[in-house]
Amino acid sequence: MATENTALAENEERTVSFQRSIYDPGYVNAMSHFYRGEMGRIMVWRQRLDVTTNWAITSTTAIITIAFSTREVPHIIFFFNLAIVWVLLWIEARRYRFYDAFRARIRMLEAHFLVPMVMENRELLQGEWKKLVCEDLILPCFKISKLEAVGRRLKRNYIFIFILILVAWVTKIFLHAPHAMEGLPDFYRALRVGHIPSLLVAFVFVATFISVIGITVYVSKRSSGEIYEFGKRRSLWRI
Repeated sequence: MATENTALAENEERTVSFQRSIYDPGYVNAMSHFYRGEMGRIMVWRQRLDVTTNWAITSTTAIITIAFSTREVPHIIFFFNLAIVWVLLWIEARRYRFYDAFRARIRMLEAHFLVPMVMENRELLQGEWKKLVCEDLILPCFKISKLEAVGRRLKRNYIFIFILILVAWVTKIFLHAPHAMEGLPDFYRALRVGHIPSLLVAFVFVATFISVIGITVYVSKRSSGEIYEFGKRRSLWRI
């Protein structure tokens, strides 16, 4: 009986502690500034993602324009286009890992601080979320792998850039081929540029296509991304 009374007293004390913490002006003010600071930080990293994507689009547009400007420009120019976009994708994936690491803190605050405040449900404050946030502040760490970051950026933006490059590449070969092409063997011979054999060009073309599609599909199945699609219990807001 005494043990039961002690447990009830501890629960009541814990409830009072929750009430104080959630409605304490100093605590709420500090958490609000913390949330605002973290939001500003992820917005900076979000802008850096947009800059990298703009570079990829601009460089691709410029190279495609040069490639189709005259027949004398060899289609090997798309080699450099692929190399530039792959480098930019790697840089953007690295930036995205930083963005996702700070975004995780924002989601933690929204789920475990703002939601209980809005719903006035103190039971939602239970858990070790404060400890997790503090540990991440002391020793920050990435929340996703490099491959997942590359896959997410491919899924969102870069897969369309790669498809555009490959389509422009094939179109360039057909339009500016030295001889008329009547079949696949003629197309294969048209891939050769100077001392670069057709096999190497075909390998780069196929390898790029398979890797882009493969990474995108693999990451899509293993990761839900930033925002979920509308589920069974969710409704589209019409405001």
